[in-house]
Amino acid sequence: MTKTDPYIRLDLNNPVFQENLPLLQKAERLAALDTLNKIRQLTWNQLYRDNGCKWEKIFSVKPPAGVEAIYSFRITRARRATAFRDGDFIRLLTIAPDHDGTYGKK
Repeated sequence: MTKTDPYIRLDLNNPVFQENLPLLQKAERLAALDTLNKIRQLTWNQLYRDNGCKWEKIFSVKPPAGVEAIYSFRITRARRATAFRDGDFIRLLTIAPDHDGTYGKK
């Protein structure tokens, strides 16, 4: 790791994310926490290339003002979470109940 490639810092303070996480079944919740622990040990370049997380830009959802883009990543085998990058931080937004829910589809 170089000074220009810092480790990712987690922001779990979004109220929707905080609502979603405890509602997961115990095994999924533990898997999500394992994924978050893994992410905080990565640099951004490592996350972009990580085949397990599958970091993807969401084109079907317009990001809020001041946010360049919303992304999804695999937080458990069955679920994806949404987030955006803010400097060194990954700001977590939601954990979708199903895969299509991540992309704003019905």
